[in-house]
Amino acid sequence: MSSDHQPPILLWFRKDLRLDDNGALSQACESGRPVVCVYIREPKQDGIGPLGGAQEWWLHHSLDALAAALADKGNRLILRSGEAAKVLSGLAKETQAEALFYNRHYERDAADKDIVGALKSSGLEIKRFRGQLLHDPETMKTGSGGAYRVYSPFWRALEKDGEPRDPVSAPSKIAAPGSFPKSEALKDWSLLPTKPDWATEFGRIWQPGEAGAHKKLKRFLKKPIQTYKSDRDHPGLEDATSLLSPHLAFGEISPARIWHETKGLEATNDVIHFRKELVWREFSYHLLVEFPKLATDNWNDKFDAFPWHFSKAQFSAWTKGMTGYPIVDAGMRQLWRHGYMHNRVRMITASFLIKDLMIDWRKGEEWFKDTLVDADPASNASNWQWVAGSGADASPFFRVFNPILQGEKFDPDGDYVCRFVPELRKLPKKYIHRPFEAPKEVLERAGIKLGETYPKPIVNHGEARDKALAAYADVTGRSGDADPRD
Repeated sequence: MSSDHQPPILLWFRKDLRLDDNGALSQACESGRPVVCVYIREPKQDGIGPLGGAQEWWLHHSLDALAAALADKGNRLILRSGEAAKVLSGLAKETQAEALFYNRHYERDAADKDIVGALKSSGLEIKRFRGQLLHDPETMKTGSGGAYRVYSPFWRALEKDGEPRDPVSAPSKIAAPGSFPKSEALKDWSLLPTKPDWATEFGRIWQPGEAGAHKKLKRFLKKPIQTYKSDRDHPGLEDATSLLSPHLAFGEISPARIWHETKGLEATNDVIHFRKELVWREFSYHLLVEFPKLATDNWNDKFDAFPWHFSKAQFSAWTKGMTGYPIVDAGMRQLWRHGYMHNRVRMITASFLIKDLMIDWRKGEEWFKDTLVDADPASNASNWQWVAGSGADASPFFRVFNPILQGEKFDPDGDYVCRFVPELRKLPKKYIHRPFEAPKEVLERAGIKLGETYPKPIVNHGEARDKALAAYADVTGRSGDADPRD
């Protein structure tokens, strides 16, 4: 029987917007049956909440790229919106599909369980495949059978477990049904900003979609990975990191594919360090499976009593990059302009919000979720809890990043600051990270009027640090002296 006369398989795309190494897709194609590819815009898009504005921009272009890739294979992408169970049930009836294939996404486990339960009752065959991670959380357990809560033994266990599986190549053809169901129009989803168009620079630096992901990987493996360990912490070096995080967040490339492509390189410290960073993402998802409320609740419940202080004015200054601390302001402005922030600077800006301003880490997590193109519920939440000291294997709360010293250490020439805080470009290097210490005549020559052309510091770092450490001691009964070198 030809594929045209067989009942089709519904292939449910979510955050796996790729053809390469897509387990559900490859198995559907191997069946020889026609495939109906669908993407559903749900009220809770990632299983936890709606996507942020920056990710909606990315999703629009990623879906557009996926639709083009499917068309090249002789198929189409069907867009529908609504509750997943209702949409899939309706599509199964429309197309007479008898099976649903999809890839597991760990942040959605609870929601998927309900959806699958509802669909199975209608007689639909349902198959779930893996691909979001290198190893399923159920297979990575400690000696006592629990989940890993510390990264180092997690990495060692992964090493001991052997190489991750090899990725599967994209199918050469995807059999189409005799007729396609109707699709909603992508433009009608209004995912792109209108006026003001805050995403004007996104298109210059990002190419959403699978092709863009593989282009980024190829560029990175050609040279930057050779100096990754030493260069990755320096935000002034524009090409020092892979910039694959948004592609991973939308599943445009799989971690197995990335890992596999590094196997052709000599296993230098730089290559191994890059793999370890890939595994940090893995570790975050394992934590999310263990603690599904990672984005909303403190992992360490002692922090539930922490005396956070929310200042609308200070939070606004932080979001706008107007704190008076250049490295913090550069990071927040990069975030707004590019939908991205260098990882070292993410730690600095997060520490400033939490420990200098004593604003709840969840406020920062929410802002990053709305403005980062690479935000995902595991990495974003675990990173914020890591800085706050409330998470698993977290940085101690008493490690308070000094924004001046961090800037001077990792952006010594001020290249990063000057790129995003251009009003400081004419300052001598010695004052780039501490303009408030520059003599009046130096500021005048640079065309700077503190409090007018560039803000004065909104807090005194030393005083803010002492206040945060005192609050930490009150809540935990522990004291800790912040290292002034941080």
